[in-house]
Parts: sequence; structure tokens; C-alpha cells
Amino acid sequence: MLDEFFQKLQDLTNGGKGFAVATVIQTEGSASARTGSKAIINSLGQRVFGWVGGGCAESAVQFEAVESLKDGQTRVISLNLDDEVLGVGMPCGGSMSVFIEPYLPKPPLLILGHGRIAETLAELGHIMGFCVTVNDPSATKEAFPGADRLLTEGAGYGNLEIGPDSYVVIATQHKGDHLSMIRALEGAAPYVALIASKKRAQLVLDYLAAAGVPREKLSAARVHAPAGLDLGAQTPEEIALSVISEIVAIRRSASCRPLVEVKGVKLSDDDVDVETANQILSSCSTSTREL
Repeated sequence: MLDEFFQKLQDLTNGGKGFAVATVIQTEGSASARTGSKAIINSLGQRVFGWVGGGCAESAVQFEAVESLKDGQTRVISLNLDDEVLGVGMPCGGSMSVFIEPYLPKPPLLILGHGRIAETLAELGHIMGFCVTVNDPSATKEAFPGADRLLTEGAGYGNLEIGPDSYVVIATQHKGDHLSMIRALEGAAPYVALIASKKRAQLVLDYLAAAGVPREKLSAARVHAPAGLDLGAQTPEEIALSVISEIVAIRRSASCRPLVEVKGVKLSDDDVDVETANQILSSCSTSTREL
């Protein structure tokens, strides 16, 4: 049973589909499921493996699983199995708590082009947990070792689906970049970026408008030309860093302001006892969530 559970997790992960795992963490009375019982629920709210109880209890878990996939947050739900009015409608004489953990697919990062900027961007995207696709006739596994997929049958997007969670970066070094932008904007990607100079970016945007691309599709919230944050980047590696930083900021709905401004940390006006401060700092472990 456990081997089948982990195999199913692997199959769903490899398929690039989101799912949630529900685990019974506490039971009282005559709850039908045991502590530790698990179920895997897909993005449609369907139970695809396991069991955490039947009837309305299952429906409640499936509903919360779908909600967790929408907001990406774990949750613990308490089910009263003994209250037909305020509970889940199953007078079984018990209750249980269920922990629900969402597993979201890696967001797609599509890079059109080659060269050092594209190579570094692909590697950074891989490190950041994106599903990286590189589309260029000259792309090789040696140049893009972190890419999940290489498309080398000519430039363009072919049958590749550009969904609402896709991030598209055009790094074709001016080789048909205006045509690539048109194709990219036909998809549903919320982020379409062009790595180019300010002058080139202006020419491309003017071409898109003249070619009949609706202006609402060319909003600055969606089209980023030139791509990246203002880091003063000069080298290909620095340019790639500025682009992936912009993508992460957009994905996380961040302000891009310095953390010292966002967190508001400043020197205390009060005198600090060194020994006390040292004891506190030594006893605390800093987590990335606090940074």
C-alpha cells in the first residue's frame, strides 16, 4: 500500500499536474478512518488514491483540497461526524482532523533563444524550481544542462501550450524577436519579456501595435521590454539574474523594494545589553521564512 502511494505521487509529479495529499492526524470516537490514513486528490477534487473516510467527510476533504491548490497553503480541517446540522452530516459518533498539503506543479519557464544570457537564465530557472523549456534550433543539452525540455525543430512555439502560469522570455538577440513576441502574446502567459536594449524594445512594441496587437495585450503589467529589474546589470550573468529576479518578484507579488525598507529594521534607540543579546541570538535559529 505504501509503495503504491509513493508510486502514485511520483506518477502525478512526473505528469506535471497539481494534487493534494490529505492525512488523518487525529480521530475520536467511531470515525471510520484511522490516524495516518491518506488520500491523494487531484485538482478537480477527485480522489485518485487512498481513503480518509466516506460520505460527506470525503466531500469536505475534497473541497478543501481544491482550495489548497488554489492558494498553495496547507491547512488542518476538523470534521464533526456526530452533528448532522453543524458537522458534515454523518452521525457516526466521532470526529477527526485532517491535514491537507498541496503539491503544485513547477511553473513553466519558456526561453526562446540561445547564448550566454539564455544559458544562465535556464540554469537559474532550474535552481528556482521552474520547469524550463528552451526553444532554439541550436540548443544542446551541454549548453542547457538544467533544462527540462529542448525544442530544436526550428524557431517558434509550435504546439507548445502557453498557459496562464507560464513565463516567457525572448532572448533571440534580435533575430525575429518581434515575430516571436506576436506568437508569445497569443498565449495566456501573464509574463512575456524581451531581452533587448531600450531602443530595440521600443521598436518591437511599436511594430506590435502597428501589426494590430490590441493595446491591452501590450500593457506593462504583462509585457516586459526591456526585461529584468534595474540592477545595473552589464554581464550576461547579471542580465539573467535581473530577469529571473523580476520573474520571482511577479510570481510572489513582491514590491521589489529593498528588504531594509520593507521590514523597517533600524538601529534601536535603547541601549542593548551585549550578553543578553548574544544569548538570544545564540538560542534562535533563523528560518528562510523570517528573512
